Amino acid sequence: MYEPKDVLTSIEQVYANQRQPYESQTQKFIDHIDDLCRIWIEHSTFLTMATVDRAGNMDISPKGDPAGFVKVLDPKTLAIPDRPGNHRYDGFRNIMETGRVGLVFLVPNRNEVVRVNGSAVVVEDMAVREQCAIKGRVPDFAVIVRVEEAFYHCGKSIIRSRLWHPDAQLPVDALPTYAEALMAHGELTEDIADLAARLRHNDEKRLYDE
Repeated sequence: MYEPKDVLTSIEQVYANQRQPYESQTQKFIDHIDDLCRIWIEHSTFLTMATVDRAGNMDISPKGDPAGFVKVLDPKTLAIPDRPGNHRYDGFRNIMETGRVGLVFLVPNRNEVVRVNGSAVVVEDMAVREQCAIKGRVPDFAVIVRVEEAFYHCGKSIIRSRLWHPDAQLPVDALPTYAEALMAHGELTEDIADLAARLRHNDEKRLYDE
């Protein structure tokens, strides 16, 4: 197993041979959702939500829906619907332990992202959940985020990854299927064809069902 070498232990070591951040990067943080952040969030179709438990164990969960799925309830509050998934609720467990959350909002064909950090709770508030309904399906839960920090983040990482240029990506034919990964990692004994058919049915027919 690799043992890390030349480990840095202070941020001063990082800056010792690096340029200091530009003023625009040290003063860009705001403590609420203004109109510039709101319009970005309302156009976002995908976000990642990072949470942490009391022991410091991290979880990052993807969330995606049509644009506008995250509701800006007021300048300090976001509502994120919880759609049917694997029913593990890792993020919920972490939020209930520490109440901390970090979000990254992506908008297709834009290289920048908007980041939001703050506190969170899980609610069953029907008035909020009904705002998040899609195809008549009201989510069972919503994550309410109290915004403490919001800011735009530059697009260099997405530019380097060519994320919005599928013609520049590697072919995916050789990648394992989701069914193959579940069979191997879970040491499952069911027929792989049956599992693949069930997963395909979930993807095609049950995006908003339990």
